[in-house]
Amino acid sequence: MTVLTTSRLAIKNARNITATPAHSVALKKLTHTLMVSTVLGTLGTLSLSAQAADAKTDTTESNTAAIATSTASANTPVSVRESTNGMIALVNDTPILKSQLVSAMATAQARIQASGQPAPSAQRLQNDVLNSLILRQLQLDMVKRAGIRPDADVVNQSLARFAQSQGLTSLSQLQQTLDSKQPGSYASLRAQVIEEESLKALQQSQVANRVRITEQDIDAFLASPEAQRLQSAEYRTIHIRIPFSDDYNRITESEKQTALQIAQQAKNLLMNTDDAQSVLDELSAGIAKNYVAPVQGGDMGYHEASGLPTDIAKQITPLNVGQVTEPQITPEGIDVVKLVDKRNNDNMIIPQWKVRHILIKTDEQNSDALAEQKINDLYEQLRHDADFSALASTYSNDPGSAGRGGDLDWVAEGQMVPEFEEMMKRTPKGDYSIPFKSQFGWHILKVEDTREKDVSDTVKRNLAREALYQRLAPQAQEDWLQELRANAYIQIFD
Repeated sequence: MTVLTTSRLAIKNARNITATPAHSVALKKLTHTLMVSTVLGTLGTLSLSAQAADAKTDTTESNTAAIATSTASANTPVSVRESTNGMIALVNDTPILKSQLVSAMATAQARIQASGQPAPSAQRLQNDVLNSLILRQLQLDMVKRAGIRPDADVVNQSLARFAQSQGLTSLSQLQQTLDSKQPGSYASLRAQVIEEESLKALQQSQVANRVRITEQDIDAFLASPEAQRLQSAEYRTIHIRIPFSDDYNRITESEKQTALQIAQQAKNLLMNTDDAQSVLDELSAGIAKNYVAPVQGGDMGYHEASGLPTDIAKQITPLNVGQVTEPQITPEGIDVVKLVDKRNNDNMIIPQWKVRHILIKTDEQNSDALAEQKINDLYEQLRHDADFSALASTYSNDPGSAGRGGDLDWVAEGQMVPEFEEMMKRTPKGDYSIPFKSQFGWHILKVEDTREKDVSDTVKRNLAREALYQRLAPQAQEDWLQELRANAYIQIFD
């Protein structure tokens, strides 16, 4: 797998850092996916009112059991329904309560029903959900031992996506909305996000260490018929979602019917236009005006099929350009997708810039004002013919590039944070920029050269690597989880 240099990682946009194939790894069983899901899957089905209610940290075990029992299906095995007090299992030295099992089973039943998959027997569901709770606890133990904690930017991005799904525009608005319903709700939600992102980071590292893809594997894959489907095809889509206020099985029949009507109207509108915003505006001003949540979506731009969510990819790849999918019911809402365009990039020529930079970080020891003063002093030295690479080696706070005179090698669009990329494009070849600020501190960059590079072969090999990873990762994760359980002390009580 490609390893980023320290300097590139230090100034790379966070959303690009996290866009790795490992993010799409999931357990084979739906109940496993429920319990070991990524943060988006966990939060996507929660309403603001549910989050506020769940944030009560002082709820007693008996109250928790009563709440869980009230949501449990009649199909819950009698052995569990008879009592939700006490332990159902001991994982190393951590108990799993019967109330946790009942609540998790109710949630699993809801997701299975919403997904349209055949429901397993009650006993099979109980066994699978309990196994998932055990595996989750074992992973949490590993997270604690390893001291894994996600980057604050990753946590904020996940919370921002959740806020957007609820029609909110900022984290501060999300915090105010949650805490107005129940004090401490936002802190509880943030703690949950940190836990989920920590689990995700653990899973990624464990699976990545087990999946070995050689250059020979890639060569063999590219020579196979399967590789023909990965020839740099990109799909431009419009994705409209009519969100539910809660899980599908808990919303009212009236809300279901209204959501379906809005989805059908969205489909009709999309069949006659490629203007996503006009569709959203017309829905919001018309049939969806009084709906429980704002209609979401927009023009998603061009994406490779391998980079799309599996359910979306399955919907759009059979479509002809201009066609629209039937409304698809998911646990989070009803989706309608239009294939606006499809293009093949067998020859991908992209611009690149050869760049050096000087970074003065802002942190506890270096205030923003002091960092700005330092970068301005260096800028004055450059104006008096000081050597750029010598200044970078001496003063830059980017440890990855400072030892190379600030050299970042060749940089393409989308690799750097927006402020850096904008200044890079504005700076003539052979010249250096004025001081500018990004989230990391103050910079000066120098564009030493520019070129047009054919990256078609690199793109194809990366696509092949991703396809092989997607094929091998689920089994690698399953093997790891089995080993994790086999090496743990687990006692299950009748």
